Amino acid sequence: MASLSVVVPVRNGAAYLPETLPAILRSLPQGGELIVSDDGSRDGSADLAANLGAQVVRHTDSSGPAGARNRGALRARGDTIVFLDADVRVHADTLARLLEPLQEPSVAAAFGSYDDRPPGRSWVSLYKNLAHHFVHQRSQRDAVTFWAGCGAIRRRALFAVGGFDEAYRRPSIEDVELGQRLRKAGYAIRLNPKAQATHLKIWTLPSWLVSDLRDRAMPWARLLRSGSSLPRDLNFRWADRAAAMLVAVALLAAGAAPMEPKLLVLAGACLVAVWSIDRAFLAFCARTVSPLFAAAAALLHTLHRAAALLGLFVGLLTPAARSRLGLLGRQLPAPPRRI
Repeated sequence: MASLSVVVPVRNGAAYLPETLPAILRSLPQGGELIVSDDGSRDGSADLAANLGAQVVRHTDSSGPAGARNRGALRARGDTIVFLDADVRVHADTLARLLEPLQEPSVAAAFGSYDDRPPGRSWVSLYKNLAHHFVHQRSQRDAVTFWAGCGAIRRRALFAVGGFDEAYRRPSIEDVELGQRLRKAGYAIRLNPKAQATHLKIWTLPSWLVSDLRDRAMPWARLLRSGSSLPRDLNFRWADRAAAMLVAVALLAAGAAPMEPKLLVLAGACLVAVWSIDRAFLAFCARTVSPLFAAAAALLHTLHRAAALLGLFVGLLTPAARSRLGLLGRQLPAPPRRI
């Protein structure tokens, strides 16, 4: 049996594979395997992955990254499975760092972080990647969730809880939901902030906002409707929740300002309070990029919170939200018996 299996789901990711797959192959331990699970790509991703040296699981139709990861996991022979997104380039030590927490027998899964050197230098791409890096660097090591962009899990634990929920047909919070089931089943999850990788994706303002609304906030609302609660870690700490409420007050005050101009003062005060709460992140942005970028990041972070609030509101108060998301999927079947 392979010591380690790396599973990379891909959907039309041929632009990334020549950079990401060789980096994985260079850092695989002896006996490890690389499996690319193609999710109905139309750009030749499957053939390219095979030519680059990966095993390829082909699927003619797209079922989403959750289903692609499940199919890759069924093919995997390793006791430990590392999931990496197709647009994530590992460092030489990323895989080794991911496996460090699993040296403890009680730990079932571990995940890392994006690094602070994304190649996309637009302000939206910089903000999105640096915010992710900052949050993962500051968060608790005893994690309450899982991240499949750069995460490792024991094969037996993955199958024990049913794998990724294939109800999620788009890149969403399917890994978060898996992490919740792992924790409910009694498994421990660790965040190792030293396990870092480079995110190659280039974000635009529309793609980022659509992702935050449709693929993050509204699915989170679905989890809340099903009885789950928000974690008190990552970007859901009490300070973050307070900042989100202040953004909501600022928006309401600004909306009512045409009738009562004095409310603009309240809106401004709320935003100043929000940026005070975010001062550590904004200082990090200033050090990493520039003070000018930190000012832009303050506005983008406020916009992020506004989009998240809108998505949660729509998801919680609209009964049809779950059906529109197509959340009627299936889970991972039992693994085949091995001789």
